[in-house]
Amino acid sequence: MEKSLVIVESPSKAKTIHKYLGKNYKVEASMGHIRDLPKSQLGIDIEKNFEPKYITIRGKGPIIEKLKKEAKNASKIYLATDPDREGEAISWHLASLLNIDINEKCRIEFHEITKNAIQNAIKNPREINMNLVDAQQARRILDRLVGYNISPLLWKKIKRGLSAGRVQSVATRLICDREKEIEDFKPEEYWSISAYLYKEKKTQSFEAKFYGTKDGKVELKNENDVNEIVKDLTDDYVVENVKIGTKKRNPSPPFITSTMQQEASKTLGFTAKKTMMIAQQLYEGVEIKGEGSLGLITYMRTDSTRVSDEAKKAAYEYILQKYGKEYANPNATYAKKGGNIQDAHEAIRPTYIDLDPEKIKDSLKPDQYKLYKLIWSRFLASQMSPALYDTMNVDIINKNYVFKASGSKIKFSGFMAVYTDDDENENEDKMLPMLNSGDFLKLKELKPEQHFTQPPARYTEATLIKELEEKGIGRPSTYAPIISTLLERGYVIKEKKNLKPTELGFIVTDVMKEFFPDIVDVKFTAQMEEQLDRIEEGIEKWCDVIDEFYNGFNASLKIAEEQMKDIEIKDEETDIKCEFCGRNMVIKYGRYGKFLACPGFPECKNTKPLYEEIGVTCPKCGGKIIIKKSKKGKVYYACENSSNCGTMFWDRPISETCPKCGALLVEKHSKGRKIIKCSNCDYVK
Repeated sequence: MEKSLVIVESPSKAKTIHKYLGKNYKVEASMGHIRDLPKSQLGIDIEKNFEPKYITIRGKGPIIEKLKKEAKNASKIYLATDPDREGEAISWHLASLLNIDINEKCRIEFHEITKNAIQNAIKNPREINMNLVDAQQARRILDRLVGYNISPLLWKKIKRGLSAGRVQSVATRLICDREKEIEDFKPEEYWSISAYLYKEKKTQSFEAKFYGTKDGKVELKNENDVNEIVKDLTDDYVVENVKIGTKKRNPSPPFITSTMQQEASKTLGFTAKKTMMIAQQLYEGVEIKGEGSLGLITYMRTDSTRVSDEAKKAAYEYILQKYGKEYANPNATYAKKGGNIQDAHEAIRPTYIDLDPEKIKDSLKPDQYKLYKLIWSRFLASQMSPALYDTMNVDIINKNYVFKASGSKIKFSGFMAVYTDDDENENEDKMLPMLNSGDFLKLKELKPEQHFTQPPARYTEATLIKELEEKGIGRPSTYAPIISTLLERGYVIKEKKNLKPTELGFIVTDVMKEFFPDIVDVKFTAQMEEQLDRIEEGIEKWCDVIDEFYNGFNASLKIAEEQMKDIEIKDEETDIKCEFCGRNMVIKYGRYGKFLACPGFPECKNTKPLYEEIGVTCPKCGGKIIIKKSKKGKVYYACENSSNCGTMFWDRPISETCPKCGALLVEKHSKGRKIIKCSNCDYVK
């Protein structure tokens, strides 16, 4: 009996899907793309409406031969690649190679790998959506035109190995512009006055902050302003207005790609690349004891917060059973954030809500468990009732001056029984004592403080992704590769979690601003994304969009080729001698950050790690404590002479010793909070 052939992208997905289809189906994997533009040349015929020249990807020959053989013997072929532009393009290439009629209903689409989803998809095949294919082709051709024309110019004029990209160059500019903002920032002085007040001797004091006068808010700009007010204040603090109310806090929507990457970075310390790799594993299928291979989450490349009625109902029933009716919210909905939402997709959610992370923890790798728990908790919370707080806001008068105090206390936990954001929740559960209008308060302490405005923070992976998303640059599938490229090219390095531009990053960005201003213009790049969306919707033709872009780009390219000057980048010299040839070693940048290299390359190829000092001395030998990484990439702290003295710490040591045993204290971060503890005993500061 002839079997139907289902072609997916990965073997793990093939394994999971096969269990739902049974013996009448054969499931094979294409291992991603099978055809692409050639690496050795532009691969685009500009004279013939930018026609792409696709070739078989090296190494994919045996896979194609196997698929052709299976297709020849199959009664029906289903193309089940991912439900996005990239997946649609892979299906189109497969159809071309397997001689499947473009009008045949051979394409099946699903957003979760469950029995119902797979069987419903098989029952409802469709034609390949050429609008999606054209949108993917347009993006690929745009990126190729930019990369393969500008990159050789950067190699020639600046340094070998450089690259430019339609989206990566804008991301580099954002990071460089932020760094310049920080460098140019001039702090401004301002002051605050806090009065710590209490009602009766036994009651705890609370903080009231200076607001101004009865006539309005007053800004405290210098110490003289503060001293005049402090001198004029009396001991008489009187409660004038008390406003008691209830505050509602709604849960966050379920994850989309960008918010999942941001939250995984913030709470788990995952890079965007790592998050997407683990999410892919959870989507395609994990071996669960007693269940076989299960796809645990829905498709992880999405910008929609929509949730299917079936998933809502399952979550509602789970919440009813586990938490009770008051915690369930049958009307939980989340509005679209913009006009370019792929609303055919759902939010990222668990496929089986009853698969509590703790139930399947033994079947998951530690990082899989952490990310699955984050996705599961966020989704369940999104379907729960809001949290409620009792609130109190108080105006306190001293002569003509006004101080304000506020407090809140949780009344009903709602969704917070499952999931809380530590940043948002900080200081929310602190209530003021019972106060009434006319109450006299006593002063425990008056605390004037000087402050200075702070420069904007450097981007982290999470905040850069948020910025790219808000400005409409790139799409869910592109965020992780963009950041990886910036690090690999040496345009950006990581300092702790912060993204800092290198000298090379600044130089390339300045060159791009001068000769290719459109390519690094945020609005222009966002408009290109909108045009790609219009191609997907069938409103514009892909070749027209490319033609319009290329006319201006080609003119800029010709000017750059004529006018761009050679730029020499000098490596930063250190006082560290090369042990082989005696030259002073220089600092270079690689995909993992800074390292030392001999300037005598290629005659001398000596390189060595460049370790960052933390300003702490080794308690055993007096050496410097430096930051190192294990083979698995985990950060630890060790003595520079660790091969001899053996001193090392997993948590960051500080220059203080334990009062109990004399060992160094270390900083440990847990759930966004810093704890100072002993590296040797149970002492906690």
